[in-house]
Amino acid sequence: MTPSEPPSVCIVVPTLNEQDYIAGCLASLARQWPDDRCEILVADGGSTDATRTRVAQVQTLFPAVRLIENPRRLQSAAVNMAAREAAPHATILIRADAHAIYPPGFVQACVSALAASGATSVVVPMRNAARPGMRMQRAIAAAQSSPFGNGGASHRTGAASGFVDHGHHAAFDRGVFLSIGGYDETFSHNEDAEFDVRAVAAGGAVWMCAEAPVTYFPRTTLPALAAQYMRHGRGRARTLLKHRIRPKPRQMAPLALLLTCLAAAGAAPLWPTLAAGALIYPLACLSWAACQAVRRRDPWLTAAGPALIVMHMGWAIGFLHQVARPGAAPPSRGRACFNQSPMPVIRHAQPPRSGSRANP
Repeated sequence: MTPSEPPSVCIVVPTLNEQDYIAGCLASLARQWPDDRCEILVADGGSTDATRTRVAQVQTLFPAVRLIENPRRLQSAAVNMAAREAAPHATILIRADAHAIYPPGFVQACVSALAASGATSVVVPMRNAARPGMRMQRAIAAAQSSPFGNGGASHRTGAASGFVDHGHHAAFDRGVFLSIGGYDETFSHNEDAEFDVRAVAAGGAVWMCAEAPVTYFPRTTLPALAAQYMRHGRGRARTLLKHRIRPKPRQMAPLALLLTCLAAAGAAPLWPTLAAGALIYPLACLSWAACQAVRRRDPWLTAAGPALIVMHMGWAIGFLHQVARPGAAPPSRGRACFNQSPMPVIRHAQPPRSGSRANP
């Protein structure tokens, strides 16, 4: 590659039953980079809906798109597989979410930020949105966009560009990603945060590129949201236990809310006045949602209150479930990481500054 040539990029999109989103995602990514220096690998985990048909349709328009099999069905495994199987000359790996739409210039912004910052990975902000006519999804998006729902996570609050501890993964130096073992494939969720702990410990740096926000479409039902956040809670607990990290206060807020409500409800037979204490939190969530519905003139936003409660309680239950499991702390090195060599020391241009992101 001559100095004037752009680097080669591999974009990986993990999928599993994403028929409603995959075509829009791929269309937003296609042609963002020269075709001869870009490939888009759709790593499918065995979709049973029309996802694969949609991908085949997109391939007729964008030959850079290629469908590969992901027998392990996990996002972590999909990204690792793409890192191994990408074209030999690809030096940058970009992780994309099928539930998202990417703005024009997204790839260019990530590649430029990776080079200019001296970081080993780039993360980006997320903006929650709903598809037309998806009313519950609109309410869930409002809940996830609020400080009550995201805990002030930098990648969800539109933070300025700069070094952070963690964020929504976008671009990696492929060589660095491979050298420290990629994602831990024993993680179904929170594999990105766990990777960043290892990357920073090895001397890497994470750069927040605020100029490249992505539009993310959340779950469409409360049961699906509950299942997602329980997995988030379990994943966060595994990361903290694996690396013996002390949790941040905001990460423990959902757990404190759950335990407070349970304690107040349990003590109510002996001290009935305490039952009112158990109602303060849900009433606060419902009141906030009602205010949003009035302010935005959208009655469906009243459902954002139950969505907040589901997110908080789901995360806390998942966290407690993982902590309470026998042998909850996994090995200090992920046993399913595909590279088990000693972790190298990474050199980067600038030292990372403090900052973090946490999913409540």
